[in-house]
Amino acid sequence: MSKHSRRLTKKRILIIIFIFLLAVCTVLYKLADRYLIEHVEISNALDTSAASDAAGQASQSVNTGSSGAAYDSESVSSSGNEWNYTSDSKTINIKKITEGSGSDTVTYYVADIVLKDSSELKSAFAKNQFGSNIIEYTSEISEENNAILAINGDYYGFRDDGIVIRNGEIFRDIPARTGLAFYENGTMTTYDETGTTAEELISQGVTQTLSFGPVLVKASSAVTDFGTTEIDTNFGNRSIQNSNPRTGVGVISANHYVFVVVDGRSKGYSKGMTLTEFAQLFESLGCTDAYNLDGGGSSTMYFNGEVINNPLGKNKERGVSDILYIG
Repeated sequence: MSKHSRRLTKKRILIIIFIFLLAVCTVLYKLADRYLIEHVEISNALDTSAASDAAGQASQSVNTGSSGAAYDSESVSSSGNEWNYTSDSKTINIKKITEGSGSDTVTYYVADIVLKDSSELKSAFAKNQFGSNIIEYTSEISEENNAILAINGDYYGFRDDGIVIRNGEIFRDIPARTGLAFYENGTMTTYDETGTTAEELISQGVTQTLSFGPVLVKASSAVTDFGTTEIDTNFGNRSIQNSNPRTGVGVISANHYVFVVVDGRSKGYSKGMTLTEFAQLFESLGCTDAYNLDGGGSSTMYFNGEVINNPLGKNKERGVSDILYIG
């Protein structure tokens, strides 16, 4: 082979390598742009000034021994595997429950919540920004909003569809799946996003929506067929039928809610629950409606300044887009 031919061959090889590397870099950038790089659509998305300062002050009162007259009717207590909060406007009772043994052990947390007014139930975004790939720990978002009790939300920032209404404001109106709606009269129900609009929901008194699923309980009966249920249609879509950490919310009557977080993927501590088991749990708690939220490593319950469950059995939180909380 002549020197000229060898030079041409080397040049072709270099061009091919360059094109290959360019293609790889393009793919990696697109993946990072879709799943890692923050994209802020709205800054200062929610008016956090509406968050109750009483939550933080009441907690401080308990921790410091202060007894200001304005908070005499509020109390926080814990004993063993039970936590309680009581005030004139709300009562919260949380129980840690462990069932089974060995590799079949399941540990979960049930928060029974009774509110005087539905405005006590709120939502908050990570960093108070609406967009994609914007995350903070559930505990961080909770502290920024003076939450008394909080669970992770629907991880809206992982997808670009769904109806997103938070604290009475519309942030997204791209119907896609069965969603969950909270009303100003204290009720909660699941609904077909494709059959309505965000504006219509607002006109009907909806204050919050969550878009994840599936529905767990409808008309007081647990859903039993989860055979084809998957996590959205995004990259990494997979079946969620196996035992996993879970987060869900249910309603028993107007302004009477239940938050449940199931720990999982930790042998000997908690294996998690299947969707069928999770639905049956909400039915047994007396819920008329219940809905599944983001789970896995996201599943977190925060109360009075600390995470009380054990995410993945490692006491390590995962960043999330949003929380549902009592302020």
